[in-house]
Amino acid sequence: MRLLWIAVSLMWYALMPWQSAFALEFTADQVIKIDGKTRKAYIYYRDAMWRIEHHTMGPVNVSIVRKDKQVVWLLLSRMKHFKSVPYSPDQDLMVKERLEGEVSREEIGTEMREGHPTILYEVRTKQGERIDEYYQWLASDIHFPMKLAKKDGSWIVEYHHVKMRSVSDYLFNLPVNFQPLEGFDTPTPEQTGPGL
Repeated sequence: MRLLWIAVSLMWYALMPWQSAFALEFTADQVIKIDGKTRKAYIYYRDAMWRIEHHTMGPVNVSIVRKDKQVVWLLLSRMKHFKSVPYSPDQDLMVKERLEGEVSREEIGTEMREGHPTILYEVRTKQGERIDEYYQWLASDIHFPMKLAKKDGSWIVEYHHVKMRSVSDYLFNLPVNFQPLEGFDTPTPEQTGPGL
């Protein structure tokens, strides 16, 4: 009986989502504020791939980023078409505990966000000669950045309703009934009207 209890305990511990060093998987509402404008989306995320369901009006209502395939699929659901564009590291979501190119991290304080205890950090990163400074609210219970803000106030990204859970492969694949959008790179006069 004791061996069974140990085996079950080890399995439970190994399966806890925050214990996995290999994969970050979650779903969340994302709110981005850039220069006074707000964009909202729903995120499905797994390390090398993520799906963004946009809540704004526009032709593209879903983006699927496949870092593993070096491609981004822009889905135009009303038309059942998609456009493939090359993946760029600039499209990465900053959802890891440590930021890319991080050179310093200083704890400033603590705060509760969305029911999670967070530690507020001032973080400096270096990319080539460029140095950027951020504020990061890192949830200490789920090891996730609930909020990240550029120190100069130019942009803020927040995550709400974060759920650490496995995400289906289905969400990161092209829908079977979608066709490639031909001629998307050379818009016709009808495609360049307001709102497109």
